[in-house]
Amino acid sequence: MSMLALGALFGVVTLLFMFSGAPIAFALGSVATLFMAFFMPASALDTVTQNVYEEMASITLLSIPLFILKGAAIGKSRAGQDLYAAMHVWMGRIPGGLGIANVFACALFAAMAGSSPATCSAIGSAGIPEMRKRGYSPGFAAGIIAAGGTLGILLPPSITMILYAVAAEQSLGRLFLAGIFPGVLLVVLFAVYAALRYRQEHALAEAEFKRSGAASALLAHETFTTRQKFEMLPRVVPFVLLLIGVMVALYGGFATPSETAGLGALLALLLIATIYGVWRPKDVAPILTSTLKESTMLMFIIGMSLLFSYVMSYLHISQAAAEWIVGMQLSKWVLLTAVLVMVILLGFFLPPVSIILMTAPIILPPLKAAGFDLIWFGILMTIVMETGLIHPPVGLNIFVIKNIAPDIELRDIIWGVLPFVVLMLLAVVLICIFPSIATGLPDLVMGTLVKH
Repeated sequence: MSMLALGALFGVVTLLFMFSGAPIAFALGSVATLFMAFFMPASALDTVTQNVYEEMASITLLSIPLFILKGAAIGKSRAGQDLYAAMHVWMGRIPGGLGIANVFACALFAAMAGSSPATCSAIGSAGIPEMRKRGYSPGFAAGIIAAGGTLGILLPPSITMILYAVAAEQSLGRLFLAGIFPGVLLVVLFAVYAALRYRQEHALAEAEFKRSGAASALLAHETFTTRQKFEMLPRVVPFVLLLIGVMVALYGGFATPSETAGLGALLALLLIATIYGVWRPKDVAPILTSTLKESTMLMFIIGMSLLFSYVMSYLHISQAAAEWIVGMQLSKWVLLTAVLVMVILLGFFLPPVSIILMTAPIILPPLKAAGFDLIWFGILMTIVMETGLIHPPVGLNIFVIKNIAPDIELRDIIWGVLPFVVLMLLAVVLICIFPSIATGLPDLVMGTLVKH
């Protein structure tokens, strides 16, 4: 069988298993095992478990369950609601401050928890009702939370970035640093849009009031005293200090990423025990159960994805595809655009974990040959995969929002998130034009890499 026919067969069989409705891990593992049976030596099947173990025997991957534990500890407490309330009080005087407060609360919570769905759930459960009570349209309120939740895979610590660092064989520390300024850029873009959209909705509410005398809650003004503002800090500051402490431990050279993850998980458990009294076995059990379920699911997907990639590599499918892409002699920017469009299309059906591990062997060699910095590309790929969390048909955050706000029509949620998808793509363009947005901070902190 020719390499083209083998590659086409591999792709078709993969799609058939994906669309069969089987869980992603089982679909990828089944395809890999099937092709090992038919196209690899018979002895290969005897080494499936060994191959999976060797592929997963990475000290970097050890940090994933620990970061999940840290996120679960924070997500299962009232930290999200307290963080949202503090932001609301401190930004109450700014026009559109409630929407901006939700953006900042999502960003901070995402950086602490590292999970997009957890951020949507924790901030949205408090933020969406408050925004709607104050006159924000349902789609606008839902869009802010859904988009803000996507920052969970860009701002460090990010499980998605951990997997990219493993797949691309890049420094996790540099990758985490590279995500900070692009994350801040997205926060600013989201906040500016929230302020402009608020002004638009406020103007419409004023016009309606003048026309019919019907006063919208959007026209009401709310003020908070200085005392109220400072009363909100004691429950929020410890978690912000936790975030700063974890970053200092990692970039100060005091701990490895895995040690940092363990330290963060331990401190998060201590904080929720101290601040919220979550220390009894019945309180801690849901946190540990959630961590175990999510870690098992994610590590199983990672293991099967790595086996899938191993089979592709053994059969030379990934190498042939990479050589074919290089042989097309596309200009570097056309190549980059084609790769990112492919990632967007895959985001319709697959989570970021699978996209990274399935495509890395194919897309990274041509991009490296074209002269692109793989750390810089990792940030672009992460942002593009973020859009997959909020664009239909299977945007995970859309369904999280629908779950916590069932009275909002799915149509309104989708229209509410689309402007944020556009803002994310704008951020990608800005980072292409000004690559130092992503590469400046890691070069400053860890030194400029010499490219050969």
